[in-house]
Amino acid sequence: MADTERVLVGTLGRPHGLRGELIVFLRTDSPEVRFAPGASVEVGPGGRPLTVVAARRHAGALLLTLEGVADRTAAEALRGLDVWARVPAGEMPEEEGTFYDRQLIGLGVRDAAGRQVGRVTAVQHPPAQDLLVVDVAGVERLVPFVAALVPVVDLAAGFLQVADVAGLLDDGEDA
Repeated sequence: MADTERVLVGTLGRPHGLRGELIVFLRTDSPEVRFAPGASVEVGPGGRPLTVVAARRHAGALLLTLEGVADRTAAEALRGLDVWARVPAGEMPEEEGTFYDRQLIGLGVRDAAGRQVGRVTAVQHPPAQDLLVVDVAGVERLVPFVAALVPVVDLAAGFLQVADVAGLLDDGEDA
């Protein structure tokens, strides 16, 4: 079997109903594959292996049923945990402009003038939008990963460019 890598595919939200269904906040380009009945996922920081029993759309959300999560109490215990899937090493997201964390971590960060100012050390996934964790001269900066603030991502050249916004990569004192 080919090597695989873990990729973040969602975050579990609140329970829905009494039978263990959970709302899932999607972080994947192909939920119909990642959450297909029978698919294996890993939940939480320890990567607890669970099997998808069912997934369905309801009122604009994806509801997920996981094996062994039979009631609201069990579902509530999983609330807020990340869901990971194993994908073949080297697989790329299908949708243009989307990236796996592993593609972004390690990229150089350039300012609007093209000067190297830091490096991406991690990617966070809070509910509002993804955040790039950028090391700028030993100081951790959080940069919202949106096109208006990160207009250029060049994987081949190994960098991304951040817009010239005071306080984004510095303390904004020189602005």
